[in-house]
Amino acid sequence: MDRKRQAKVILQRLSRRYPEAKVSLDYEKPLELLIATILSAQCTDVRVNKVTKKLFKKYRKAEDYAYGSLRELQNDIRSTGFYRNKAKHIRNACRMIVEKFGGKVPSTMEEILELPGVARKTANVVLGNAYDVQEGIPVDTHVTRLSKRLGLTDQKEQNRIEHDLLKVVPPHERLHFSNVLIFHGRAVCQARKPHCSACLLNDVCPSAYKLPGSG
Repeated sequence: MDRKRQAKVILQRLSRRYPEAKVSLDYEKPLELLIATILSAQCTDVRVNKVTKKLFKKYRKAEDYAYGSLRELQNDIRSTGFYRNKAKHIRNACRMIVEKFGGKVPSTMEEILELPGVARKTANVVLGNAYDVQEGIPVDTHVTRLSKRLGLTDQKEQNRIEHDLLKVVPPHERLHFSNVLIFHGRAVCQARKPHCSACLLNDVCPSAYKLPGSG
């Protein structure tokens, strides 16, 4: 089975299994999604949502992040880990949003990638969910792991994995494909112990039953 056909089968099956699959971060506007996505690096979405529940009540606009106390922001996001770097990225990104983009999160890939601390994964999450711009595919740790196990890519670096997936996933399904892989990665195809015997993809997965600790 070629990769394009395989990706179609994977998408069909996982879509039926996870019809509710969507971004797990809580947000109401593009700025909130941007902040939450930055905070989600090396942190669970559950933890991020606990932090942002208070954070978004305190910081309403990009100006609040851009010109408020950096130390205070660090303390507000401390429990998400790597809080110093995250606070710096958030502050600098929001300053550019205010000073260059009129206070609004950019809605194009070219512009959003100008923001400090924003790489393609974050850009794809924000563009796809906040603006329905599916220029790319969000590749997180789950998508990275499953794409390689399923044989959809031989690459290790996220941007190269995304490049391979873009060849086989229809443009209008890019965000959904990422979401269902993430849900399946959390529920079944876990990092340490994939449950291959219970996986609805084991007949189209070259790694099924071959991974240490699977079953």
